[in-house]
Amino acid sequence: MVNIRDLDPSASPLDYYGSELRRLREAAGLKQGQLGDIVFCTGSLIGQVETARKVPTRDFSERIDAALGTGGTFSRLVGLVLRSQLPHWFQPYAEMEARAAYISTYQAQLVYGLLQAEAYARAVLATGLPDNLDELVAARMERQRILRREHPPMIWVVLDEAALYRPIGGLEVMRNQLAHLLSFREERWVRIQVLPFSAGEHASLIGSFTTMRFDDDPDLVYSEDLISGHMTANPETVKEAALRYAHLQAAALSVEDSAALIIRVMEERYGHQPGPDQRAVA
Repeated sequence: MVNIRDLDPSASPLDYYGSELRRLREAAGLKQGQLGDIVFCTGSLIGQVETARKVPTRDFSERIDAALGTGGTFSRLVGLVLRSQLPHWFQPYAEMEARAAYISTYQAQLVYGLLQAEAYARAVLATGLPDNLDELVAARMERQRILRREHPPMIWVVLDEAALYRPIGGLEVMRNQLAHLLSFREERWVRIQVLPFSAGEHASLIGSFTTMRFDDDPDLVYSEDLISGHMTANPETVKEAALRYAHLQAAALSVEDSAALIIRVMEERYGHQPGPDQRAVA
């Protein structure tokens, strides 16, 4: 058992969260088990969080805030904690993603991370054989909170048709993932186009990439290789990415036809019959 008194609150967001939880719990005159009873978990879990051996969830944090009357302290901290669980090379991208006003992305193999359903995300992340799969899934779901902000970024996704047919996680997971994509049809700030196989050769055969625009900062282009990700604000790279993305959008199906294709794949490949409210419109 780690001695909480030996933790350095400045060592990481998780250490700071744990030290603050212990400090405020003790200030409230509660033992770990007593606080656990209030927030519907075990005292052991409280102890694991306090000793930075367990990563807290957003639900846990909200219940702690309510129990201790902390005015949202832990609900604010948990975002930093979960982001710190992302790979180090990815954290700068996640920080910029959260600030972006407009995100345009082409995805050649997978559904874009911000549009992934939880079970699909878990199957994708499990391919890396991580020791902290639960934490990585929680961190990915946390990233998606930007879609629920009062002023979310505009997101335009060009998704290769291959991503619809690759059965990540199995048939049920894929069926739910495609339904999740269709759920964005009513969202003003999200648009999805599918680049069909019939497009043949196209402007980004080299792979996926993402461009981010900001209110007060230069545009960024992000791409990944086998090991890590790369961001650049080089004007020539940004210009080239914009040109290629324009060609991808032109070659892709319309938003309406893309939704129709997603529904058709659900029916034919994953055995889903859309209900009467599942129209093939954006």
